[in-house]
Amino acid sequence: MRRARPKIPHLGGARALVLHRAHADATALLRQLTAIGLNAEALWPDLPADAALADFLFFDVDMACDAQMPWEPGEAPMPLIALIGTEAPGRIEWALKHRADAHLVRPIGNAGIYSAMLIAQQRFEERRELSREIASLRNQVSERRTIVQAVIKLTERGQTEAEAFALLRRLAMDAQSTMEAEAARLLQDIAGGVVERSRRL
Repeated sequence: MRRARPKIPHLGGARALVLHRAHADATALLRQLTAIGLNAEALWPDLPADAALADFLFFDVDMACDAQMPWEPGEAPMPLIALIGTEAPGRIEWALKHRADAHLVRPIGNAGIYSAMLIAQQRFEERRELSREIASLRNQVSERRTIVQAVIKLTERGQTEAEAFALLRRLAMDAQSTMEAEAARLLQDIAGGVVERSRRL
């Protein structure tokens, strides 16, 4: 079975922010990003209000701090590329906490930037898809739990499990809804003292 090759995205016109103090590395990085076709801008110490709309963020691991990031660690809305100068364990740990998707070792040269961006973008997309899948699974588990809770409440009122499931199916069909949604409504009715829905067998 052949695995599909990852599609190489076109980066021309993308917006890249470089969170780095005035330095030769920042200048070299901006020059290379512009050559690749990106709209690049170096900023220090603050990011602009619309930073979340950028396509990439390069950040100086040695000097940057949490307060400069307008999001929680690990929740950046774009691929992050760490610029690493000194390999101090504490600073590497900080970059990992922010879930850097790729890294470049300083001093910045002419090679590696394009590859780092492609790797970062793919890892970011994979992580975002995984987060969506986890959220979906958690939602499904929560919905199934709602059905179980509704069935338990109905059996406590004298119905069998089969009758309880039949009621939920009937309510869902009548309302053109889902069993999960009707189970949630039924639980609300029971909690509020409204029992008519639980008697419609």
